[in-house]
Amino acid sequence: MIPGVPRIINAYGTNTRLGGRPLAPEVVAAMAAAARVTVEMHALQAAASRAIAAATGAEAGIVTAGASAALLLGAAACMARLDPGAMNRLPDTTGLPDEFIIVRSQRNMYDRALRAAGGRLIEVGIPDRVSGPGVRDADPWEIAEAITPRTAAVYYLAGPRSQPTLAAVARIAGERGVPLIVDAAAQLPPRDNLRRFLAEGADLVCFSGGKAIGGPQASGILAGRRDLVSSALVQMLDLDLPAEEFAPPAEFAPLGQLRGLPHHGIGRSCKTGKEEIAGLLVALQRFVATDPAVETAGWTARLQTVAAAAPGLPLRLVADGSKPGLPMLVWQVSAPAVAQRIEQRLRAQDPAVHVDAARLGEGRLAINPIAFEDADAVVLGAALVAAAEGGA
Repeated sequence: MIPGVPRIINAYGTNTRLGGRPLAPEVVAAMAAAARVTVEMHALQAAASRAIAAATGAEAGIVTAGASAALLLGAAACMARLDPGAMNRLPDTTGLPDEFIIVRSQRNMYDRALRAAGGRLIEVGIPDRVSGPGVRDADPWEIAEAITPRTAAVYYLAGPRSQPTLAAVARIAGERGVPLIVDAAAQLPPRDNLRRFLAEGADLVCFSGGKAIGGPQASGILAGRRDLVSSALVQMLDLDLPAEEFAPPAEFAPLGQLRGLPHHGIGRSCKTGKEEIAGLLVALQRFVATDPAVETAGWTARLQTVAAAAPGLPLRLVADGSKPGLPMLVWQVSAPAVAQRIEQRLRAQDPAVHVDAARLGEGRLAINPIAFEDADAVVLGAALVAAAEGGA
């Protein structure tokens, strides 16, 4: 417990607003151990690169301060490449390729990271299938037509409904010689996605470290091409040392091509501490090693305990269609307004209970098992009963 801060039961999920999920004891221990030593950060990031490469199949990888930081650093790398002068100018992109092509239906609040680095978004396609007037979206030829000498990269928001397919977009980007950045912050599980996006042609992939991977909330991964990852790293590192003393590790060998060290880069505010790196690496190893069936069984048992503690409520165990292997407990009520009133009662309890707010508009109270402990399951069930007793 944190003195003065009310405890909540997070049945929503790995949301940053709610502090993410509890960390495994091994992750906490790794962070505590890292806090008691000092190391050179580029050497620690080199160790991280080896672990990330093993997990993802990437040429290189770094730990970042969240997926948004990974996206900002990836954008900066695509614009500045290995030019320290260009790194020094960002976010001033005068004379640099600074356009990021994005399918209009994939616009989201997190693509601000591209603009924060100095990039400009070039939208393509008409998302009729999303807005409702039709079935069309962007076509690959529209992306190809938008590529010019000013193009820094193509941005792709990964998701089960994203169009065009990643493979089609990767083919276009590869033919035109521009990098493809995939934002896969929340695309785990399944574990196969750690490798799938790179295997399908992405040059850079961004993952959140604090969601399904189970790392510190302020951690993320940028993985992909060694030259681009190296550029991203050097735009985040503290380089307050004589240039002749900086020896790039083999994992970031392209940095040997720099004609000099850049100033503290645009990614300086994205710096990651040794504690987050150590915690993320242990969490990543656990995530890769855990049997998905065992994990699903644990989550299912947790939800069954909640349901058993709420007899009489029409709670159904269902699969989260967008997250393979992740079960949810759903309470379908008569109308969205009823769901909202019950949700308000849950948040008014002590401890407050937060459920999946994204489904209230469907008249559903959905319980995600990933971010609360087994010990909270009975308390959560009782909270649901108490909220139901308030009536509709």
